Amino acid sequence: MAALGTLPGAAAAAASVPQSQRRRGAPSLAVAYIPEGSRLVCGRQLRPAPVLASPPATLSAPARRRFLRAAPAAVSGSASAGEAKPQGFAERYPTLVTGFFFFLWYFLNVIFNILNKKIFDYFPYPYFVSASHLFVGVLYCLIGWGFGFPKRAPMNSTVLKQLIPVAVCHAIGHVTSTVSFAAVAVSFAHTIKALEPFFNASASQFILGQPVPLTLWLSLVPVVVGVSVASLTELSFNWTGFINAMISNISFTYRSIYSKKAMTDMDSTNLYAYISIIALIVCIPPALIIEGPQLVQHGFKDAIAKVGLTKLISNFFVVGLFYHLYNQVATNTLERVAPLSHAIGNVLKRVFVIGFSIIVFGNKITTQTGIGTSIAIAGVALYSFMKAKIEEEKRQIKSA
Repeated sequence: MAALGTLPGAAAAAASVPQSQRRRGAPSLAVAYIPEGSRLVCGRQLRPAPVLASPPATLSAPARRRFLRAAPAAVSGSASAGEAKPQGFAERYPTLVTGFFFFLWYFLNVIFNILNKKIFDYFPYPYFVSASHLFVGVLYCLIGWGFGFPKRAPMNSTVLKQLIPVAVCHAIGHVTSTVSFAAVAVSFAHTIKALEPFFNASASQFILGQPVPLTLWLSLVPVVVGVSVASLTELSFNWTGFINAMISNISFTYRSIYSKKAMTDMDSTNLYAYISIIALIVCIPPALIIEGPQLVQHGFKDAIAKVGLTKLISNFFVVGLFYHLYNQVATNTLERVAPLSHAIGNVLKRVFVIGFSIIVFGNKITTQTGIGTSIAIAGVALYSFMKAKIEEEKRQIKSA
């Protein structure tokens, strides 16, 4: 085995070795690498450590200096290569993993909308139902924190002040969405909620003072026209569902505004957990004031008579769990993709929910309603595509 170098002071140590031992081929102080990466010195195995090879004596002085400068880089490179960890499935197949996240997001969202709508057949109390969604989500978060999955992020007064406006808007948007879903068909409620980009653009222009390009405003025209056409002939139309869906759009728009101001270093899982806790506190008083007396008198009694206490509680738990998981998976999914994919994903999600709700509930829609819904969804897709493209161009300009 060829020696790659010698330790400092090797000559002095060699001189102290008896001449008889040197004649018998006693091991010298030469240092060599063995397959396991350990060093052998005088037959003793020491801890692994890189040893630089000595430059050939025939090299000139400048060449020797270049040799010595290059050697550490070569050694560190080989060490890094040796320490490289094997790639997991997510690193080798990122597209499949992202696709699975999208599928899970859509699946959870569709199931939530279907089960949530079915609850109103025997428990028509949307304020209490919306509070139960948040309660189950908060319970889920507390159990996760208890087991350290994830580890709870610390909270202080500064972060709390930033999250309260976000959570209040989240609570109002969630309650009004639930009221709308209880009052009208799920497909029609989602058609009205397709107007959310219009409110987002209006808030950016007139509240935040951020100019919205004319092309974006023009792309919103099909959305407004489509929702209007669908509303005129929707068989399940009523003003309670329509107005609450519009309030939900406004609330979620303000939630986006306050979210941009609430810049924290907290991860998305902990952030959504804290928002859910605050939103639950906001939702409980309206549920007690508006629906409390009816629930005490006959609400719970009628529901238990129809489906039984066990099924009633289990249905609340399952629907609340699907609500929390679909929101959490949506956040995790959107963190993995570019803005354009994010926009397309949101549009396709709405198409999936509308389509499946029509199939599951057998909602009868007129031809005009179908055309209006299609126009609105196409307008949302156009707006989302153009907005994502503009944001990508802005990022490229900043990074240039």
